Amino acid sequence: MKEGGQRQVSQFLRHLRDERRLSVNTIAAYQRDLLQLTDFLKVQQITDWQALDPRQARVFVTTLHRRGCSGRTIRRSLSAARTFYRYLLREGLATRNPLAGITAPKVEKRLPKALSVDEACEFVAIAEADPLSVRDRAMLELMYSSGLRLAELVALNIGDLDLEGGLVRVTGKGAKTRVLPVGRFARQALTQWSALRGQWATVGQTAVFIGRKGQRLTCRAVQMRVRHWGLKQGMAVQVTPHMLRHSFASHLLESSGDLRAVQELLGHADISTTQIYTHLDFQHLARVYDQAHPRARRKRTDSSAT
Repeated sequence: MKEGGQRQVSQFLRHLRDERRLSVNTIAAYQRDLLQLTDFLKVQQITDWQALDPRQARVFVTTLHRRGCSGRTIRRSLSAARTFYRYLLREGLATRNPLAGITAPKVEKRLPKALSVDEACEFVAIAEADPLSVRDRAMLELMYSSGLRLAELVALNIGDLDLEGGLVRVTGKGAKTRVLPVGRFARQALTQWSALRGQWATVGQTAVFIGRKGQRLTCRAVQMRVRHWGLKQGMAVQVTPHMLRHSFASHLLESSGDLRAVQELLGHADISTTQIYTHLDFQHLARVYDQAHPRARRKRTDSSAT
């Protein structure tokens, strides 16, 4: 690959950061996926992005498969490459997208795990009153109450909270902002944490959730605290921030049946994402069907008909 090819990748990554406002983690994933394609082009002695043709693109997919990459990984790599070529086309650096018609292996859609309602309530009910525990309870209650993504949680600033009104403003993927309701228990926990936060906060610190040194918590730090409380609260499974978000969505959908509302609360651009992300208990669905659908009801015994 020529030096110009590497420069175009760098320009593309800046485009993702500055124009599309994608997260650091998402950009890093694009970079890793494009590195796989770059390595393939080097082996094939292809020195220019324009020189890749559909036949060689199919060989690229086959190569990933032979390396033992999962169907999910191959689909992600193809998606990253297609997006990159769309950028090259837009910039006039390519005349075709050689990956446009390449199909990836089908991937079985796995449902994220969710806690039951009782498990979720037990998990977030931290009894300790020291500042660290109070902060952690506020984080857990808010994630379960409002379905925040991990990155959205750590990015929260004091000005994003309206505890009196029971609202929180979050900035999600693509820098899209949405306002979410905050439940009663989460508001109580956040009020308790707000009273103690000043003990750790440094001058000018705007983050809602901070560590003992007054710095904004990282995603990794929150993941470790969630795991800590999962063990301490005696959960049967390893709890993650993503599991709390999915539990929020699942429990809300089971109670309301309003998929569109759950989509809005989760910040999904496409409702198909919400359909994958959430699920209803099959027995619950079957029970609703049996009770509501006229062709599902069992025929009553009519003695007069015999």
